[in-house]
Amino acid sequence: MSTDSSVRPGADVPDARGRTGLHRTGLDLDRNPRVRVRDVELLASSWHVLRKTTLDYQDSDGEWTTQQRETYDRGNGATVLLYDAERRTVLLTRQFRYPVYVNDHPDGMLVETAAGLLDDDDPETAIRREAEEETGVAIGEIAHVFDVYMSPGSVTERLHFYAAAYDGGSRDGDRGGLVEEGEDIELIELDIDEALARIRDGRIQDAKTIMLLQWAVLDGPFRTHAPTGSTTG
Repeated sequence: MSTDSSVRPGADVPDARGRTGLHRTGLDLDRNPRVRVRDVELLASSWHVLRKTTLDYQDSDGEWTTQQRETYDRGNGATVLLYDAERRTVLLTRQFRYPVYVNDHPDGMLVETAAGLLDDDDPETAIRREAEEETGVAIGEIAHVFDVYMSPGSVTERLHFYAAAYDGGSRDGDRGGLVEEGEDIELIELDIDEALARIRDGRIQDAKTIMLLQWAVLDGPFRTHAPTGSTTG
């Protein structure tokens, strides 16, 4: 039985997640008059989406060039730093990440802040869900820190950063994650100074985690003094 190779899952017919029209993303962009999107080719959509886009770009000299860019669209995500200001601790996760394992990480067991994709939720709802699933901590009051494009050269994801207090004295257990989703997560509670030391010696190499830990001591719950205002002479 022959198959029609021109029929593309995710474009003409639903892919495994029921999506169609994935080959049209970006064609209607007009916010930047120096960018004209000409064509979008859907390369893969087995779970997340890989596209090759052809565009015209006008440089600072006024010249137009035709460029091609591959983008990986995995959706947007959120992450949260869980901290106990009184005990000066943070609650992190440790789990196997194959992409870092295949790129020279010693064992692929990456130390991270709790994080996850938004799916169909708003960022705050999503990170409350992910934090409880990964750590067992139900977040109360939560503070938005900043939003960051983590790998803008090829990955579309925008990550929403949060911080929230947790009660380390009442925490129970050192494992987290949903077994039915194949998650095997170790919980690691660290003194903030120990966490910073692990950044320096390379035991913490995850970008979002480093950003939140450094924010915590510069502007967050572990800063040693309030920032001083500017003065004029």
